[in-house]
Amino acid sequence: MQIKTTGALLAAAMVVNAGLLGSAMAQVSPDEAAKLGKELTCVGAEKAGNAEGTIPEYTGKYLGEVPGWNHVKFSGDHPVDPYAAEKPILVITAQNMSQHEAHLSEGQKALLKKYPTTYKMNIYAGHRDFRYPDYICDRLMKNALNAKVVNDGMGVEGGAQDSFPIPKNGLEALWNNLLPVRAWTEVKTTDLASVLPTGSIGWGRTYQLNLSQANSPTVEPKADDTVSAMAMNTTLKPARDNGNMTIAHEPYNYLTSGRQAWSYSPGTRRVRQLPGYGFDQPMAGTNGTMIIDEDRLFNGSPERYDWKLVGKREVYIPANAFKPNAADIKYADMLTPNHPNPEFMRYELRRVWVLEADLKADYRHVYGKRVMFIDEDTWHAVMSDNYDTRGELWKHAMVNYYYHPDMSAWQAGSQFFMDLNSGQYTGYSMTNEAKKGPVLNEGKLTPDMFTADAARAMGR
Repeated sequence: MQIKTTGALLAAAMVVNAGLLGSAMAQVSPDEAAKLGKELTCVGAEKAGNAEGTIPEYTGKYLGEVPGWNHVKFSGDHPVDPYAAEKPILVITAQNMSQHEAHLSEGQKALLKKYPTTYKMNIYAGHRDFRYPDYICDRLMKNALNAKVVNDGMGVEGGAQDSFPIPKNGLEALWNNLLPVRAWTEVKTTDLASVLPTGSIGWGRTYQLNLSQANSPTVEPKADDTVSAMAMNTTLKPARDNGNMTIAHEPYNYLTSGRQAWSYSPGTRRVRQLPGYGFDQPMAGTNGTMIIDEDRLFNGSPERYDWKLVGKREVYIPANAFKPNAADIKYADMLTPNHPNPEFMRYELRRVWVLEADLKADYRHVYGKRVMFIDEDTWHAVMSDNYDTRGELWKHAMVNYYYHPDMSAWQAGSQFFMDLNSGQYTGYSMTNEAKKGPVLNEGKLTPDMFTADAARAMGR
C-alpha cells in the first residue's frame, strides 16, 4: 500500500508495532500539544488544505446547526442535506479507476472491478465546516498531555474521549475510535437489511438505547471508571424474535473489567449472561455478512490483533453523508443488488489515518487482517477492508456519518458491509424509514436502565 505523506504530523506516526509496546506509552510534549487549536484542530487534524487544493482548509464555521435543517432539539427529525444542490465533480468507474487508484482503498477498487456496470463513486467537493463544542476541545487538550494506553493496549488512563489527538502508535489511534466523541444518550429505532445477490431482502428492526457516560457534557469523564458505555437492544422484527433483548457494558480496560453482556428471551422469560460476547460472532439476521465486533467497523477488546499505525493518506471516503440517511431516500431505491445504490452515496477526498490490524499467531478470528481508514477530522473509522486468514480480500465496509445538532458532533448513520465473494451485503443501522431519527443527548437514560433486573422488568 502506497502511503502519501501529508505534513509534519506524519513523523509522529511512523509505523509502530503495537504488540511490542509496554504498558505505558509516551505522551506528547507540551510543545506538541500546543499545536492543538492552532495549526491543528482540537482533534489533531491538519487545519490547512492540501497543496493541490482538492482538500479544503478546515473552517469549523458551524456549531450545533446544519444550514437548511431546521432542527427541533430532541425531536427525532431526520437529517436534511445542506449540500443537496451540489453535483459530483468526478465520477469514478471501472473504466477510469486507474487514474484515481492512489486515492482508493483495495476494497473500493475490488467493487469497481467486480461490478463494472452498476458500481461507481460520485465524488463531491469537500467541506470541513462543522466543529465540536469548546468543552470537547478543552478535554482533548488535557487528554493529549495526560492520557496513556496501559496493560499492553487493553485499557486507557487519563483520558476518555479521543484520548490521543496526536497519536504515536496503532493502539492510541484504535482507542480514539473505541472512545470517540459520540452521543451521551442515544435513543433510536434502526433497520437492518440482509440483501442477497438476487435482490431478495431479509429484514430486521431494533429499538436501541445507548448511554456513553464518557460523553456527558456536564460530568467530566474519567477513564478510571469501570464502564465507559452501556447498550440495550430490543428486537422488533422479524416477528419471531420480537422482544428478544441484549444488554452490554463496555469497559475502559478489557484486562481489568472485560465486556459484560446479558440476553433476555420472552419465550423463557429468563435473563442469561453471555460469556465471551463479541469478536467474530455473527450478527443476527445478516447471513454472516457482518459480525458483532464490526459495528462502527471495530468495537470491543483489541487483544486478538497487533495494531499498526501506517500513517496518513488522501482517500475518497464517505463524508458529510446526510443524503444516505435522509427520510426521502427509500430502502427500495437504496438497497440494490450486490451493493447500495451509488447515486445516494457521497464521497469526498479526505486525509485519513490508515490503521492495520494483523491477527496474532495464537488467536482465532475470521479476519486475518483488517485495514481501517479513520477520518482525521472526527477520529471515526469510516471504511474498512477486511481479509480472510489466507490473506485474500473478503469484505469492504463503510459508515455514513453526518453532523447532528442534538450533540454538535458526528452521528454514525447507515453502515454497509459488502461480501466481495458472495455478492451479499448488509445494510445496518438505517433510520430512513423509521418514524423518527435518533434522539441524542436528551439525557433521560440512567445506568440502572442497563441491568439484568431492568431487562426482566421490561420483559414483564
